[in-house]
Order: sequence, then C-alpha cells, then structure tokens
Amino acid sequence: MITEAAIARVAAREADRFRAANPRAFAHHAAATGWFQSVPFHWMKDWPSPMPIVATSAKDATLTSIDGQRYDDFCLGDTASLFGHSPPALAAALAKQVGEGLSYMLPTERGAALSERLASMFGLPQWQVTTTASEANRAVIRWCRGISGRPKVLTFNGAYHGAVDDAFVDLKAGAPAMRASLIGQVHDLRETTTVIEFNDEEALASALHGGDIACVLAEPVMTNVGMVRDAPGFLQTLRRLCDETDTLLVFDETHTISSGYGGHGVTHGPTPDLMVIGKSIGGGVPCAVYGLSAEVADRMAALNRSRPPGHSGIGTTLSANALAITAMDAMLSDVITPAAYDHMLRGAVRLVAGLEAEIADADLEWHVMQVGARVEFLTCPKPPLNGGEAKAATHPELEAAIQLFLANRGILLAPFHNMMLVSPVTGDDQIDRLVGAFADCVNALKE
Repeated sequence: MITEAAIARVAAREADRFRAANPRAFAHHAAATGWFQSVPFHWMKDWPSPMPIVATSAKDATLTSIDGQRYDDFCLGDTASLFGHSPPALAAALAKQVGEGLSYMLPTERGAALSERLASMFGLPQWQVTTTASEANRAVIRWCRGISGRPKVLTFNGAYHGAVDDAFVDLKAGAPAMRASLIGQVHDLRETTTVIEFNDEEALASALHGGDIACVLAEPVMTNVGMVRDAPGFLQTLRRLCDETDTLLVFDETHTISSGYGGHGVTHGPTPDLMVIGKSIGGGVPCAVYGLSAEVADRMAALNRSRPPGHSGIGTTLSANALAITAMDAMLSDVITPAAYDHMLRGAVRLVAGLEAEIADADLEWHVMQVGARVEFLTCPKPPLNGGEAKAATHPELEAAIQLFLANRGILLAPFHNMMLVSPVTGDDQIDRLVGAFADCVNALKE
C-alpha cells in the first residue's frame, strides 16, 4: 500500500536531490528575468521538478541538460519529436531550405509531392497546412459550420484539442460547465458546444439527432485526460450516427498518430470526414495539416464561391511556409515509415510487459494502457471508460512524485499524466532502464 505520507516523503526527498544535481538550471532561471516566470512559455513551468530542466541539445531519444545530465527521453517534446530528435533526413532538408528562403507565401515545388504523400498515408484526398494543430482544429470547426449551416460542435468530456475555445466545456455533475482554468473567457461556450461522455452511445445518438451539430471533434482514443480507450464498436457507432444525421466526423490525430502507420483511423477504422495532425508531422518544426474527404472538399469549394471576398477567419501568414513544407515532406518520405512503426510498436510492447510485471510484483492495483507507441500507467484499479472517470482517478501528487523520481535517475516522462512515447530510435536499453527505475520508485513509495 502506498500512503499519502510516503508520497510526500518521496516527493520532498526527490526535490532536494533535484536541487543538488541541477545548480546551473537554477542559476539560469534566476538570470532569465526578461521571461515571464523565468520561461519563454508558461507551460514549461508545468513540469513537477522545482524548476524546469534547461536543455542544451537532444538527439534520437536522448536529451542533454545544461547541468550535463543525460536523459532517456520518453516525453519527446510531448509528441512533437515522436519519431526522434533531429532525424538526419530532416536535419539535412532543413539545412538546405534555410539557404533557399524560409517563407514566400507561395507554393513550392516540394509541396506537390507532400500533398500526394499525405493523401497516400492518411487516406484523405485533399489537404491544407496550418502552423499548429490548434489552428487546424479551429479552421476545421469554421469549415464544418460554414458548409453545414449548423452552429454546434460536439466534444467529449475531458477532451483537449489545443487552444480551441469550443472544446473547453466539461461535464460537472452531469451538466455542461466551462472549464474553470480558462484565462480571459467572456463568451458562454455552452451555447455552441455540446459535451457528452466518451463511449456513451445513447447520449451520442440523442445529441446528433437534434440536428444542430455541425461536427463531432474527437480523438479516436482520448489521450489528454489520461488515456481512455474506445469501447468495442463505439467508433463504428460514431461513424454510423454521423452518417445518419449528416454530421461531419473530425478526428484529431495529433496524438493518435502513434497508433500505427496512417494514424488510428487508417490502422483501426473508421475513416473520418476530416482529420487533423500536428506536432510530429514536422518533426518539431511548427506545422500541422488537416485532411478532407472529396465530398467535404467540394462543399468547401462551393462555400468559397458563394461568399464575398475578404477575411475568412482561417489561416495565418506563416501557414504553409517553405520551411514547414520541407520539414513535413522530409518526415513523410524518410522518417515516418512502416519500418519506423515496426520498431516503435515492438518497443512499446516491451515497455508494457516490463511495467505490468513490476506492478504485479508490487501487488498494486494499477494498470498500463497502450495505443500503439503511446504507453501510460494509471494509478487506479481499472481502466476508465470516459473522461469523467479518468479525471476522478487522477492522483496529481503521486504522479508528480513518480515523474520527479524518474527524472532524477535520467528518465523523462511527459509532465502531463504518466505518458511515455517509444520512438523509432528508442533503444531496448532505454526501455529497460525506465522499467528498472520505475520498480525502484515503487519500492521507495512502499517503504
């Protein structure tokens, strides 16, 4: 049994160990007075360590800090570097592009090949490029409302789709409520967002048959509230109900690209009407894409012909810049390959087996979830069926203590939940070190 007192004791001891091992990081943050809260982006303060690690370089699946620490990196930039840090093909392509110009606001010759690669890999024929997945999701929502004439978006409780206002509605005691953590929110999002629990077919049917929902925006597996798997048949029911009610189905596959080559929809089905992919598609270069079925593309083209000229509310000057196009083309042609997934999935199976064995040896009521190359251990007795159950099962203090313990032993997990990614360049030795450090952590918590 792991007690609250044991969690507090381990957390305090590990915080002291981190301070002693990272003096240059503390000095760096003390000197970075020009940054708000000492970091260039406030999310960087979300790590459980007393101060964020300061990185100097990363290669493959290893990150090096300003204090000379080397980390087996299972965070991988929270998916941005899912396929490894600075793959040689990407680095070479970017170096060449830098000498040829970075942003023209014009198409490039390499872009034609990229569009064909996207269609071939992900199974949708038409594509657009944005700067982030957040921007892509916002664009897709606008297009869906525009071509359907319907005002509402349906999302699932606990979902996260980036900086997308429409997704910041949760269920509280069964009623929709705006997410309390939002900064500067002035509009009531509940007027145009319907929220239900994931895997609830009855609520889904009721909501869609109302006839006012433009699209369902969903991860095919929830990954941002802990990991919640789709119940058997749920995604097929979702597809069928969307078809019956002329509702557009959007898969945000920014994280579930880990499921297999082509993402979750291609690997497991069903096929959405639109899909969004960000982060890893450019290997860490800021870019994202959204794909369209032929029917959706035709409806979008008709809408464009019918509207007056002027701002569409979609896109930015830097969308589809030359550097982003080159990055994505290099990734899809040379890095994001079936062979890469073979390695990733084998490594993930090894990681799951190791963690499950240690959990069983420690007689803990924890379990391990896997979606392709994405693995997470949850410190609760059974897998959650929806976002509400996942939120109720979280133990932030325990998660933070585990993550800090592992960081002090050269293992980086994502700071959000206990999420681990296996890349094509993650070695078995790195996986085994993670499993061993996890076992040591569990033993320390049970002392």
